Amino acid sequence: MAKHDPDLSLLFHALADPTRRSILTRLAETPARVSDLAGPTGLRLPTVMRHLSVLEEAGLITTSKDGRIRTCAIVPAALDPVRTWLDEQRAIWETRLDRLDAFVMNVMKESKK
Repeated sequence: MAKHDPDLSLLFHALADPTRRSILTRLAETPARVSDLAGPTGLRLPTVMRHLSVLEEAGLITTSKDGRIRTCAIVPAALDPVRTWLDEQRAIWETRLDRLDAFVMNVMKESKK
């Protein structure tokens, strides 16, 4: 059984929602105020705040407060565990596909004899 990494699960959960991915895309450009992030989504502020909470819990963003203004910034390094996991999965599947290809080529060669 594969080992279960709760941090990786939090990251994938946070990335699973298109609104949260959109927020991350926006924050990749520059930090932004919560009200600026909420505008394009068409969602009410409490809903956007819940999305931001999920992103922050996963470590994908940080928030800071200056008076009444809350600003969010992306934490690019937080995606490293996802990238590592995906690279490992890619290597596993490339190896499996290479073995399958070799098997098929061998079967085809044997059937031509």
